[in-house]
Amino acid sequence: MLQFFRLIGAVIFAGGVLSACSGEHAWRTHDISRLVPDLEFKLSDDRGRTVGAQDYRGKVALMFFAYTHCADVCPMTLAQLAQTLREIDSGRDDARVLVVTVDPRRDTTAVMHSYVQGFGPQFVGLRGNAGALDALTRRYRVTYSLGKPDADGNYEVTHSNAVFVFDREGHARLLFSSSDTPAAIAEDLRRLISETDKDG
Repeated sequence: MLQFFRLIGAVIFAGGVLSACSGEHAWRTHDISRLVPDLEFKLSDDRGRTVGAQDYRGKVALMFFAYTHCADVCPMTLAQLAQTLREIDSGRDDARVLVVTVDPRRDTTAVMHSYVQGFGPQFVGLRGNAGALDALTRRYRVTYSLGKPDADGNYEVTHSNAVFVFDREGHARLLFSSSDTPAAIAEDLRRLISETDKDG
C-alpha cells in the first residue's frame, strides 16, 4: 500500500509540473498522462465473455479495483461514479466503468453481474485468475491482500481506492482519488468525454 501512495504522490506532483509547463487548462483531478501505461488486459466480463482493452476503444474507460463483499469504500466509490454519470447525462453512454475484482474466488461471474448491474448499464464486472489479476495489478502498481479466513470462512480484503481513467484511445489520462470532490470528478469526466479523436 505504501508503494501505491508513493505513486499517487509522484503522479500529483508530476501532473502539476506538466500542467504548469504546458500552459494548458489544468485538470481538477490528477493528470497521469504519460505517467501510467495504456489500458491493456485480458479478463472475463460479468456475462462470461473474454474481453480485452480493445473492446472498450471509443469509450472513456474508468478502471476500479474492488470486491463485492466490501462494505464501505467500494460501494461508496461506485455509487459516486454512478451519480456522476447520471449528472453528465448526454455523455454517459460514452463511458464504461470497469470494475475489476481482487477477490475472484468469491466474486463469481454471476455475483459480479448482479453487483455491477445495481449501479447502472455503464458498469462492467471483470474477473480473472490469480495470474491475470497479478499481472494487471503490477501493470498499474496497485496492491491488494487477502486476510486470514475466520471460522466461517470470511476474510477481509485490502486494496487501493483510486480510479484510473483512460481516454477513447486507451491512453491513461486521469486518476480520481478520495480527496477529489464530486464536482471536480464530474467536470473532468465531462471534459474528457467531450474529446473525440484527441490524443492524450
